[in-house]
Amino acid sequence: MKRFLTLALALLCLGAAVFGQGRYPAKDITITVVFGAGGGTDVLNRLFAGEMRAFLGRNVVVANVTGGVSASNGMYHVWGLPHDGYNLAGFSESVVSGPAMGGFDKRMSAWYPFLIAGSPDVISVPASSPYKTLADLINAAKAKPESIKAGAGNVGGLHHLNLLAFQQGTGAKFNYIPYTGSGPTQTAAVTGEIDLVVTSIAEQQQLIKAGQLRPLGMLIANSFKVEGFGEIPSSFKSYPDLKKHLPIMQAIGFGVPDDVPADVKKKLDDAFKKTMKSKKVVEFLAANYYEPIGKSGKDAAAIFAKLESLFCWTLWDLGQAKNDPASLGIPKP
Repeated sequence: MKRFLTLALALLCLGAAVFGQGRYPAKDITITVVFGAGGGTDVLNRLFAGEMRAFLGRNVVVANVTGGVSASNGMYHVWGLPHDGYNLAGFSESVVSGPAMGGFDKRMSAWYPFLIAGSPDVISVPASSPYKTLADLINAAKAKPESIKAGAGNVGGLHHLNLLAFQQGTGAKFNYIPYTGSGPTQTAAVTGEIDLVVTSIAEQQQLIKAGQLRPLGMLIANSFKVEGFGEIPSSFKSYPDLKKHLPIMQAIGFGVPDDVPADVKKKLDDAFKKTMKSKKVVEFLAANYYEPIGKSGKDAAAIFAKLESLFCWTLWDLGQAKNDPASLGIPKP
């Protein structure tokens, strides 16, 4: 009898194990954000992780692996883990320049992406800065090229690209200081470590409202109103040549390697769509100046393909890319 019970228990455990292997998710999921804590990519992924748990039935843990050209450290980290749907990369449009910049060597077509939202970039200075207007900043930079320290996140990322385009359109030259993400960059600006910062309005808004940063100009064609502060002018009005390379959209989200099983993608797709509609996410995006995207799979991949082309070729034209996009098979925008 004892042997029979032992055998029955063993068969039951084996059956449960086999059954569990066919279910997803059968354990907790990890999103590795490839930028530093406190930035837009980190914040939105943590928001989503908390909400997706209700639709996946498992905890979604968020970690950060930073550094490398175009955040290549985090990209390589996730790519090197099992492609089973339990290891997601939290990224943004700033990673698309990796192949051209000499960072992560795979194009965005290697990923199955989920895009949450984006927010336009703004140029700001510390509250104690002597530069009261955009013209003050540009004139000072022209008078002493590369004397003004500028922070714009990772090398080859959106904010760095916007800084390069801003220099190209105004004729000013800054001393670019790279950081691991928007959070550390903004902290450096507040503490006076750098003289200006280029990140999104969503990321800067609390510091602007608190009077710690002074916005000088939006990097889009229109002005932008921030509740509790007022109107921020468009940089395009005074410097029309900015239109040659700007504006460039932001796209924050996460992804899994494209060779992840189809049933896993379907489960993640379903959870993603439901999470985009959750009250907490909808209210957070609206309150923090994010424009919802809510696309995944082929639709999100199409957005990334356009951004990859735009980023890589703009960086190449500006003399910043290490590898010719044509040699990588990246079409011109």
